[in-house]
Amino acid sequence: MWAETGSELVALSELIRVTVLSWRQRGANIIGFGMGGALFCFLLFFAYDRLEGAGFLKLDQTSVHLFYIIGVCCVPIAMSLYLARTFVATQRRLTGQLLEIQRLSKQSFGQEQDRQQLLMKQKDMLAQQVAERTAQLQQSLDELRTTQDQLVQKEKMASLGELTAGIAHEIQNPLNFVNNFSEVSTELVKELEEEREKGADRDTELEAELLADLNLNLSKISHHGQRASAIVRSMLQHSRTSTGQREPTDINELADEYLRLSYHGLRAKEKSFNATMDTDFAADLPSVSVVGQDIGRVLLNLFNNAFYAVQQKYLSGAGGAGYQPSVRVQTRAVPGGVEVRVSDNGVGMNEEVAQKLFQPFFTTKPAGSGTGLGLSLSYDIITKGHGGSLRAESTEGEGATFIVMIPNAR
Repeated sequence: MWAETGSELVALSELIRVTVLSWRQRGANIIGFGMGGALFCFLLFFAYDRLEGAGFLKLDQTSVHLFYIIGVCCVPIAMSLYLARTFVATQRRLTGQLLEIQRLSKQSFGQEQDRQQLLMKQKDMLAQQVAERTAQLQQSLDELRTTQDQLVQKEKMASLGELTAGIAHEIQNPLNFVNNFSEVSTELVKELEEEREKGADRDTELEAELLADLNLNLSKISHHGQRASAIVRSMLQHSRTSTGQREPTDINELADEYLRLSYHGLRAKEKSFNATMDTDFAADLPSVSVVGQDIGRVLLNLFNNAFYAVQQKYLSGAGGAGYQPSVRVQTRAVPGGVEVRVSDNGVGMNEEVAQKLFQPFFTTKPAGSGTGLGLSLSYDIITKGHGGSLRAESTEGEGATFIVMIPNAR
């Protein structure tokens, strides 16, 4: 009896506890009602004997057992209803989420379309801006090329101006010879005419001697006249735009001519300046196919820089009392071409300056004394125009050497 009553009390207390807990959960009130119904039916079933003894209730045994069966069925029925309700709620929630996802997806698709349209507009705008910038850059490039051509022409005219005094001095020498030999030839002609007027008494040996002297004078006049013509032709070629036509050229003769022109050009501006010109030209130097006026322009620029360096050292007194300005030019045949070395014992330069020598507009001369284009143009002529090389070796305070290698293009 106590065992049966104890188990019934435990079962009832568990039903009461689950029923109380179910009210705390949202939507679990169905289970609460089921538990409450089961609790009620079980209480009637277990308390029937006492209720019947007290006269409160009188039923047959089938009805009493029916309370027990109903109590047992209340819990699973309530749980089934709760699960059904939960399933419906979950389905509705998932359906709502699906609709929300579809709405967000549609909204995202619309936003993506708007973004794509915006990107297309930005792309078109960017393409238009790129085209405009490209046109502007092309215009700037054309203007830069025009300016560069103008600067090149100015540099050529500047070097032509430096040549003028040297050319005037150089051309004066053959003209003096032409004038002198012309005067002597005129006197010889007069003597010859006088000798012929003597008739039978004329001296035929003297006439032959006079004719020989006259012939020699005329050959010298022709030689120096051609020399003057060559100097004028060199000046015209230097001032003329390069045609790019390569011709076999004697580098020794070209270097000797421009060396003297550069020296006399500097002497015309500085009468007190003197320098030693030392040449070491290889006798077996082969002719190379080059654009003569371009290579002449390079050599002239190197010679001008060398004479300028020794002049600055001389004027500053850095060389001391016994300093003798000197410029040396050497040529020699190398595999595949000719090498020209232009050396001076001038001020020299440090490593930092040497690295910038061939950059456009870089110059070590005072403002207004140089454009900074001479060496850069020379470098382009040798490297790009002729496929050669131009480099410098220098020790600050002791001098510099520029080495030009000119290949013999075939």
